[in-house]
Amino acid sequence: MERRTTSWYSPNLNMEMPLVAYGHAGQTLLMLPTAAADYLEYERFYLVDAIKPFIETGRIRAYSINSVNRYSLLNEQMPPHLKAELITRYDRYITEEVLPLIRNENGEDARPITTGASLGAFLAANEYFKHPDLFRGVIAMSGSYDIRSYLNGFYDDNVYFNNPVDYLSKLEDDHYLPLLRKADSIYILSGQGSYEDPKRSQQLSDILKLRHSEREGNSAYAGSVGAGRQS
Repeated sequence: MERRTTSWYSPNLNMEMPLVAYGHAGQTLLMLPTAAADYLEYERFYLVDAIKPFIETGRIRAYSINSVNRYSLLNEQMPPHLKAELITRYDRYITEEVLPLIRNENGEDARPITTGASLGAFLAANEYFKHPDLFRGVIAMSGSYDIRSYLNGFYDDNVYFNNPVDYLSKLEDDHYLPLLRKADSIYILSGQGSYEDPKRSQQLSDILKLRHSEREGNSAYAGSVGAGRQS
């Protein structure tokens, strides 16, 4: 399996940001780490091994990057307004720095699927739902999609535009909303273990179903959006 690492100083984040890529061809996958973990987390926990057959046969080319969770949402010393601002800057890091690298290696029409678990699920979902024109879909596992509990009551535009349960509920944009309604690769999954909270995944799924049913004029939804549960 082809594997390479790279790193550069991000002008959006003002810090060194490493990246690891697996594979040589296929649907691109952008992996976001959990909690305060790093870009090698999914390799250490054998997720990369689990998809290795797809990587080796050229069906998937996966990229894994660092998050800024330890400096933003999980940093109790960081003022809430700076936590939210850093999430916005992280979004720009992905769209202005990581995505061009992926497209340079895979073609200008490459649209990665974002994926992650826990806080990585939030990051993956936030990235896709903010940019459905740049990404093909999302696989979000056991996440929470409302970041207000990390911000001690603080709320501004950076919070709103990085809080999927808020901006998806009110999204009326004539460009982005139709793209989301036609999506074929949205998977919202949750386990039911001791540290799981399926209600958070169900909340996001319900919002997506409602926004889709508004177009259809009824509550039926036959797409791929759902809060899957696993024991």
